[in-house]
Amino acid sequence: MNDDRTIVEKRDIVFASRTVTKIWEEVPSPANPYLADCCRCHGYDILELAASRSFPETIFLLFQGELPTRPQAELFETLMVGLINPGPRHPATRAAMNAGVGKTSPVHILPIGLTVLGGSVNGGEEVEAAMRFIRKNSANDPAVLVAELMDSAGESGDGDLHVAPGFGSHFGGIDPMPAGLADLLLGLPGSGNALAWGSDVARLLADHNQGWRTTGIAAAVFCDLGFLPRVGIGLFQLLCAPGLLAHGMELYPKPIHAMPFLDKEHYVIAEEARTRKR
Repeated sequence: MNDDRTIVEKRDIVFASRTVTKIWEEVPSPANPYLADCCRCHGYDILELAASRSFPETIFLLFQGELPTRPQAELFETLMVGLINPGPRHPATRAAMNAGVGKTSPVHILPIGLTVLGGSVNGGEEVEAAMRFIRKNSANDPAVLVAELMDSAGESGDGDLHVAPGFGSHFGGIDPMPAGLADLLLGLPGSGNALAWGSDVARLLADHNQGWRTTGIAAAVFCDLGFLPRVGIGLFQLLCAPGLLAHGMELYPKPIHAMPFLDKEHYVIAEEARTRKR
């Protein structure tokens, strides 16, 4: 009998003796070292931040290690308000609403919505991809790029055409909300090259019934603020989270029939579906 068991070898590495972070410092209390007398975020006393700084400024500090300038803070806060609610058409919001009306424990409603919001279409993964796309192409001529994108795009068929991460159609047309948000952000002194370049791309794509997607707006602003693409996923989820939770909790006390359900014409059990295919 052959012994096919995997041979387990001890890893020749030395683990850290304690957790180390540059983000947070906790000054131990003299009476109990497990309690903190003072907490500092990148050197700033958290109570002083609470007294004098806004939530967007503190979020920026947490990830970037320094407080934003006034134009950066204004740009970030405006984006936060613009993204606060993906709306009930977004699959992530619908997931939170279904969880709420289904009487899922409230502790799970937001995580369920955020899981869907992390996806590659209209979600965090698309934001990351859009940030990488913008960083890679923002030095290129928008007109040349759009021509290349449309040449390689092909036909959209019955669905939406996403010519590049963060750009494309939405429900068969140009989504006016991200376009309006982009115009608002462009008028702020903190807007930068990524947002300006993306707006040029969106303007040229309009001739092909394409434009900004919400994920593209978020990606461009994150780039202008200096965030890394891998951070963009979670930031997008964070900024959209209030809307998901609000919709889920709105449906929580309502009966199950408060949400639509497939009518008999469109409801087919698995066995019937298999029979029809034969």
